Amino acid sequence: MDPLHEHIDRESLIKIGKTDMWIDAASQIPESNVLVTVSDLEGEHSYLVAGNKIVKTKSSLFVQAPEERIVVGTRFWYRKATVLARWFGYVIAFTLISFSILSFQGSIKARVVLTGSMVPVINPGDVILTTPPSNITPKIGSIVAYVGRRFDGTAVGVFSHRIIGGSAETGFIVKGDANPAPDTQKPKVPDITGVVIFVIPLIGKFLTPKALMVIIPLIFGLWLIIDALKNE
Repeated sequence: MDPLHEHIDRESLIKIGKTDMWIDAASQIPESNVLVTVSDLEGEHSYLVAGNKIVKTKSSLFVQAPEERIVVGTRFWYRKATVLARWFGYVIAFTLISFSILSFQGSIKARVVLTGSMVPVINPGDVILTTPPSNITPKIGSIVAYVGRRFDGTAVGVFSHRIIGGSAETGFIVKGDANPAPDTQKPKVPDITGVVIFVIPLIGKFLTPKALMVIIPLIFGLWLIIDALKNE
């Protein structure tokens, strides 16, 4: 027998999904038909009340429900995931726009940390956000990004280490938390490009070419899965 049209003897009480429904009596009009549909997390449950019979069926055989009213089974979770993804996208977009504006103004700069000199406070692959010394005055205990220079004044790179002594006038004594000794250079305020105000863990590891080659296909694959669930 076709499971979509399974015959069920009339009873006063029938169970539709997890819903109990009471049917009082047969219709006064013998040719009348009533379609009852209940949707829950388990899916759709439809019964056709025809005269003195109750037939298990599918609502799509009789009516076309509006798309926004169909929230059953995987579609329920798809809609939940879509709402969460939309709000997540809003947060990311707002964050990126805010960062772009602040970065354009010079208020904030981002930098990926490549070494472990500040472990465990800052690890390789972390992204540090810095603000210029004009916004936050460097002091003992601050983690600063400064331009490292050779003895002849040639710049060799940017280091992010903690101030452990010195002063703005004589030069700060800086040291990586994981390093055994302080840095040779004693940077002054003109050498300091920023004071660290926030650390974003690990995200820098996903900004490498190899990581992006994995992440982009993964995002595309997830999009295909979500689109398939939408059309299920």
